[in-house]
Amino acid sequence: MAVLESLKDHTKEGNTFLSRALIAFVIVCILLGVLIGRLYYLQVVEYDHQAALSDDNRIQLQPVAPTRGLIYDRNGILLADNRPSYSVTIMKEEVEDLETVLTELQKLIPVTERQLKTFRKRLKQRRRPYETVPLRFRLTPEEIAKIGVNYYRLPGVQVEADLIRYYPYGASLVHALGYVGRINEKELKRVDPTNYSATHYIGKLGIEKFYEPLLHGTVGHHKVETNARGRVMRVLERTDPVPGKDIVLNLDIRLQQATEKLLGERRASVVAIDPQTGGILALVSTPGYDPNMFVTGISQKNYTALRESEDLPLFNRALRGQYPPGSTIKPVVAMSVIDSGVVSPAHTVWDPGFMTLSKGGRRYRDWKRGGHGRVGLSMALYQSCDVWFYDVANRAGVDVMSGYLDKFGFGQVTSLDLPEALPGILPSREWKKRTGRGSWFPGDSLNLSIGQGWMLATPLQLAASAMVLANRGEWKQPTMLKNIITKDKGMQIRQDTDGRLVTVSSQSVQPGQPLEESVISIPSKGKKMPDVKLNTPAYWNDIIDGMVAVVHGERGTARRIGTGIDFQIAGKTGTAQVVGIKQDETYDAEKLAERHRDHALFVAFAPVDDPKIAVAVIVENGGGGSSTAAPVAREVMDAFFEFEQNDLIAAQAAAAEKAALPATRPADRITAAEAL
Repeated sequence: MAVLESLKDHTKEGNTFLSRALIAFVIVCILLGVLIGRLYYLQVVEYDHQAALSDDNRIQLQPVAPTRGLIYDRNGILLADNRPSYSVTIMKEEVEDLETVLTELQKLIPVTERQLKTFRKRLKQRRRPYETVPLRFRLTPEEIAKIGVNYYRLPGVQVEADLIRYYPYGASLVHALGYVGRINEKELKRVDPTNYSATHYIGKLGIEKFYEPLLHGTVGHHKVETNARGRVMRVLERTDPVPGKDIVLNLDIRLQQATEKLLGERRASVVAIDPQTGGILALVSTPGYDPNMFVTGISQKNYTALRESEDLPLFNRALRGQYPPGSTIKPVVAMSVIDSGVVSPAHTVWDPGFMTLSKGGRRYRDWKRGGHGRVGLSMALYQSCDVWFYDVANRAGVDVMSGYLDKFGFGQVTSLDLPEALPGILPSREWKKRTGRGSWFPGDSLNLSIGQGWMLATPLQLAASAMVLANRGEWKQPTMLKNIITKDKGMQIRQDTDGRLVTVSSQSVQPGQPLEESVISIPSKGKKMPDVKLNTPAYWNDIIDGMVAVVHGERGTARRIGTGIDFQIAGKTGTAQVVGIKQDETYDAEKLAERHRDHALFVAFAPVDDPKIAVAVIVENGGGGSSTAAPVAREVMDAFFEFEQNDLIAAQAAAAEKAALPATRPADRITAAEAL
């Protein structure tokens, strides 16, 4: 034992322990220094950067969709509204078993397979954490209640309110206004992704599509604080969205509905234009469909029914219906041959009921089998004598006729803000060669002179041509938009020399100063048309007098509508063949299927001395223009002037009442309602 004790060296052991402790202390100090250095680096040197990263994790900017602008008619009647709609949504992060939740929901409310498919598609698209995905829209109060009492067993399910578009007049305006629908991936690529970051709907057709930049507004933002899982804890800052502009159209909903009622179940179209401004007063295409079905998504069953209907309710006849114009273009053809000097206004022909270009050749028949006898310009118009037009067309050739028809807007789009409008077809030598139809023949000119052959026109084009005739050559671009409502003034609209739409304030900023102007960043749809300048301006009277005789003459083709009115109508009937009739046969509507019968057409304007309305009517397979289309135009005009008279009486009464009341606000301040 003593030997073992003698072998221990306590001094050496103490030194070893001390050195080891010192080394451990140095290592600890070094590590502590590194830790302090790192802490200093992060907290002092990198403070701004790390604070920004922390805020990115904790604070997020959430977009807030703007309220879509409203649409009014010319009298301030609301045509497109925003209404609250309740939808059921699901937050995926709060659901452990999604399929079970969906099954439970289907037991409570109807959910179709198409809605489930759309929901799963949206679920896969890129989205933010804790962002809800809609499953079904337009919940009824009963459905909301059913979901509410079952929240405890439906994790992640919410009922959310949203403003969606609502069209109170439904099918009456769908072809004029268009509609909005849920925005898709393709549409997101052509808009500003930031401004549409919270938007679910976008204009799909018509005015809703064309004026999308005005109606949409500007997105707002909420700065929110979130936890580590992304759930919103509180809102820190708000930048409110800027609502879209409210716009006023030239449409008169009263005239629109009255016209629609006149047409009934017929496949037809009516376009009415104010010749003084070019404003479209009515744009009717029947049958129509309810645009509200498309806002949140139409069912496959309903869409199939619309698409497969023989009456083509989805087809906008007013803008895209291209029809042979028939005799409705005869006033323009007559103008072309007399103004170009091909014939004089005194030119006459003998009409035996047909014309041939060569002895024994093909007979180009007149609508009146026995002919009209000796026919001059006026009779050729009011009796719609085809042979007179065959004769002058053969003398003039296609170049003269197509040149003047072009000046009246045929073969091109002239409306400012109707994106679906088609140009029709204005045949010419160049057009026939370009389309591979060969050379132009004299017989082609004869067909063109009576609005048959290859020529096609839309109801909008026919109404525009009647407007130019009413204005004796002055062009007013057909337009739907009347003005834009701002906070304290209405903005009028015009087209500049570059074809852009320009807003003009309805009042100057300072008395005596010129009106403000600003360019809307929306290129206009149609070509800017120059006024029609005649070589002999007096010929306007010759043509218009012939059109007046159509309605008010003793032998006018539309004389039945000219009775019982205290103003004059200038009009022209037209009948367009749908199927060809052999030379040795007589047209018999009773022997033809209803859809093979002639189209009925009529164009007119009134009053002749101070035109207030120009109208074009087309009734598909309606037969004669004088018996079917002309009475519709007369009743449309009657309704228009009745509404105008009632408005005048109401305005006079309101002015008298206002004059009797003391002023309650500054005279230079106007309300949005007054801007209408």
